[in-house]
Amino acid sequence: MFLSFFPKPKLFFISFALWALASVLGWYLVVQNLGHLSLGSLFGVLFPEALAQSADATAQAAFQTAQKSALNIWQYQYMAVCYVLFIGAWIVYGGQKWAKWSVIGSGLIVFITWFQVQVSVMINAWYGNFYNLIQKALTTPNSITGDEYYSQLFTFATIALIAITVAVLNNFFVSHYVFRWRTAMNDYYTSKWSQVRQIEGASQRIQEDTMRFATIVETLGVNFLNAIMTLIAFLPILWGLSGYVKTLPIIGEVSQALVFVAIIWSIIGTVFLAVAGIKLPGLEFKNQRVEAAYRKELVYGEDHDDRAEPMKLIELFSNVRQNYFRLYFHYLYFNVVRYGYLQAGVLIPLIALGPSIIAGALTLGVMQQISNAFNQVEDSFQLLVKSWTTIVELLSIYKRLAAFEAAINHQPLPDIDQEFIAAKAEEITV
Repeated sequence: MFLSFFPKPKLFFISFALWALASVLGWYLVVQNLGHLSLGSLFGVLFPEALAQSADATAQAAFQTAQKSALNIWQYQYMAVCYVLFIGAWIVYGGQKWAKWSVIGSGLIVFITWFQVQVSVMINAWYGNFYNLIQKALTTPNSITGDEYYSQLFTFATIALIAITVAVLNNFFVSHYVFRWRTAMNDYYTSKWSQVRQIEGASQRIQEDTMRFATIVETLGVNFLNAIMTLIAFLPILWGLSGYVKTLPIIGEVSQALVFVAIIWSIIGTVFLAVAGIKLPGLEFKNQRVEAAYRKELVYGEDHDDRAEPMKLIELFSNVRQNYFRLYFHYLYFNVVRYGYLQAGVLIPLIALGPSIIAGALTLGVMQQISNAFNQVEDSFQLLVKSWTTIVELLSIYKRLAAFEAAINHQPLPDIDQEFIAAKAEEITV
């Protein structure tokens, strides 16, 4: 599943995780303070001179804007160097047929994911400026000009246009990336066809499961990276905004209340969903098996008069129906827990902000920033909650392809596949 596409998969993913961690720590601990090495000066983007302590609010705001722009340019340079070093090393060391797609492609997807998180940070900052402007206009009529209002809308439109363009191009690239992964698995498994052809539904596993596996793993992988990057970007923002919220309902005064609420609520949801969905992976796997058995009999019936007899089809379809009904029942209570939790989550930040709103401790802009940052952090912590049905599907596909791995490596097949082979042998004997 991985060896066919990635060079030395275990080492590749472990080295990526360690390199990513080292890069992030290096930025925050050392590199961000080395802005004098930035090439931004070639484009007129310079780090501003330090302000005097007596500088007024306007000068401080201008300083912070210039400092942030220069730091962003420096960060992009640092990220580019980190990517080039990691990708270059693996292209040279990996020596695998699909390395250009798996290594360079994975690096590009990771970079785009990071860029999209940065766009979310920019939009969060825009929320504060725009809604503070709205509050000012509604509180004091004619206190803002049309240029101020429409310039804010133009800023958002510019950010959104960039985000949409990147997302569309990224989806196009990812489609090709996933198909290359499928091609790698297809080539690998078909070269071992003599070893896997006896496994139930072997043709379907190669034709369909390889594509689904590559698509789901890529999707979950990107979502996981997005969650980690979002936490890195938004936790400090939420930490800072928590200074506006000193008190929680019922609990009372809590330090960094918003971060505390986001973490606790996400843990609760993860535990509830994991418990409620614990039986689903096995049922999804059995569902694929009974569907494959029914489909296979129909295919045989196209070429052989003695196959696909009505009684046999009724029996096989009865197995399909029975498994689906069992699956529907378990999804019933699972969805009650899932949708109930997600809907309740809409109210959590509003409840947490209740005392601060009532006390008038927030502006509308700050409230919008808090709400957006809270949702970003909460969504990141809830990755397992929102991806559980996809994870269930992936586990069922993984179990099916794992039988191929076992057959190719001369290892015992999973119990459920052994049961099928034994039943098939008994049927032939009879």
